Amino acid sequence: MGGLIQLLAQLSAKELARAARTHWGIENSLHWKLDVGMREDDCRIRREGAAEVMAGVRHIAINQLQSETSFKKGVRAKQMKACRNTAYLEKVLFRK
Repeated sequence: MGGLIQLLAQLSAKELARAARTHWGIENSLHWKLDVGMREDDCRIRREGAAEVMAGVRHIAINQLQSETSFKKGVRAKQMKACRNTAYLEKVLFRK
């Protein structure tokens, strides 16, 4: 941790602001995909470590849906198509 603090102390205010904006841009983008695409904020799982497990499953699902490129729509539309079409679901899951 001390090395990171020393590195940050060497940055100019402009460089530090740019790094922070880049980091938060990535964080906000991922959160938006999880909330809108997977409705993560609506999840009420509270038992022991289940919330963390489901977060991991959602991340895997997002990655699988984003890497499937034959259907040019967003994550939510791909998710709905996979629910209705088992051939497409197999394509997403197994990258056929």
